Amino acid sequence: MFFVVLTYLSDANGPPAHWLPRDRVLRWLVGWVGHFARLFSESSMTAPLTDKAVILARGLGKRMRKQDDSGALDARQAAVAEMGVKALMPIDRPFLDYVLSALADAGYRRVCLVIGPDHDLIRDYYTREVELDRVSVDFAVQREPRGTADAVAAAEPFADGDDFAVFNSDNYYPIEALRRLREQGGAGVGLFDWQTMLAESNVSEARLRSFAVAQLEGGCLVDVLEKPDEATWNALPRPIWMSMNCWQFRPTIFESCRLIEPSPRGEFEVTDAVRHSINVLGERFRAVTVRAPVLDLTSRQDVASIAQRLAGTEVRL
Repeated sequence: MFFVVLTYLSDANGPPAHWLPRDRVLRWLVGWVGHFARLFSESSMTAPLTDKAVILARGLGKRMRKQDDSGALDARQAAVAEMGVKALMPIDRPFLDYVLSALADAGYRRVCLVIGPDHDLIRDYYTREVELDRVSVDFAVQREPRGTADAVAAAEPFADGDDFAVFNSDNYYPIEALRRLREQGGAGVGLFDWQTMLAESNVSEARLRSFAVAQLEGGCLVDVLEKPDEATWNALPRPIWMSMNCWQFRPTIFESCRLIEPSPRGEFEVTDAVRHSINVLGERFRAVTVRAPVLDLTSRQDVASIAQRLAGTEVRL
């Protein structure tokens, strides 16, 4: 068909009288090309699932460094706690190994660790000491601890125009949440049921109440409430869904990271970048709601409880 049309358009002698005018044929041809281009674009938007994950490991570990007699640590654990490098906290093996293994189970294959310029221990461990079969590990350096959005921005070369996930290095997420977040594609957020977290995670109720809470509408994120006060908490619709920095982003997040202002505490927060993406760029973050616990390694007193919960967990990197 297209050969006939092209022959017709290139006929220097003009078409027979009963043929359609050339401009109408051109419009028809352009319309069909546009139609096929849209079909290709729509299919390509949903075809490839990302296998990229960014892990935020730049934190200073101030609470981990703080002396706490209630958390009995062995000599190796105490040494890591003094450095504040929570990702390397030995629980038979470094805590981050469990996180990476769970990501591999969920289908992520390429991981970028956002670290500080002085985090040679993390870099050396994953480039020299451990064998990686299921995941590859790259590094991005956040020069100054200027917040989670600034940490995400440091990974832009790694993302290289692809969708990617973002997680904390001091949280162990349920594989179900990681897999579902990846498989739904596009921008999304993993959220965790408050009651399940209270019953099954290692986090106390008082600490859980200081975590961020998601507001949803039609299955999509509308806002994230940071540390809601008592009145706000009591007015929240049930179930309450906790946000634990479990994200999947499209490359447009980097624009938001660059355009937001510092928070009241002087940092560039990923939640502010998400708000900008929703309210200014029109991004839709579909929620993956999960009734399974997240383990949180914040301070020395968390080490024993996490070690108990991770006992017997197979790690394959």
